[in-house]
Amino acid sequence: MALFEVRGLRKAFGRHEVLSGLDIDIFDGEVLTIIGQSGSGKSILLKAMMGLIEVDAGSIRFDGDDVAGQTEQEWNKTRRRIGMLFQESALFDSFTVFENVAYALREQTTMTEDEIAKRVSETLALVALPGIESMSPSDLSGGMRKRVALARAVAVRPEVVFYDEPAEGLDPINVTRVNRLLLGLQERLHVTSVVVTHNLKAAFAISDRLALIDDGVVAATGAPEAILESDDPVVREFIGERMRKVLRAS
Repeated sequence: MALFEVRGLRKAFGRHEVLSGLDIDIFDGEVLTIIGQSGSGKSILLKAMMGLIEVDAGSIRFDGDDVAGQTEQEWNKTRRRIGMLFQESALFDSFTVFENVAYALREQTTMTEDEIAKRVSETLALVALPGIESMSPSDLSGGMRKRVALARAVAVRPEVVFYDEPAEGLDPINVTRVNRLLLGLQERLHVTSVVVTHNLKAAFAISDRLALIDDGVVAATGAPEAILESDDPVVREFIGERMRKVLRAS
């Protein structure tokens, strides 16, 4: 059984239907990367699976339970099992790094302040940023802000981590660093990772499986090698011959 089973998911904004009966399975322990054109509904899907937006139709089963129709109180319990790295990092600029990483620990757990301090220290070390607890987000580079946001997402030790454009706005060195951190956390924390990205090189480098969203549905899924060699015209058009050559050479 899949950890997440999404069936017939529909979501429209006004007359524009973004998700049009989407089906997808996400399996325990895998890195699944969702790709597709801008506006195809990738981030909407993540937010729906987090209960951050209400869908119009369809079901979302998480670990066997249908969560799509949960109350906000029920969703709060479910979200404790899911961490999310938002596209813009979404750090609280008025908080220190320590307070940002500790936020969910204080809100969602019964840990003591000493336990929280230890967990924050351990988690910042996991993302290769030890000892920066007293710094302000405004003092950090874009890459460091991403890593602090990642630390905040995994501080509660979730079972699943959603990454919304983790490499957005980063230079190639920091893209590589974030990719390595993602895979390192996958191994150390034994989580399931769901990644949304426009960066195809990153997608093919980190993923166990890829899922291509097109026209509001999942048009293709498979291992990176299978997607790269696919004869499906939708897949071939999305990747493009030039990028296909780059990916084959990398």
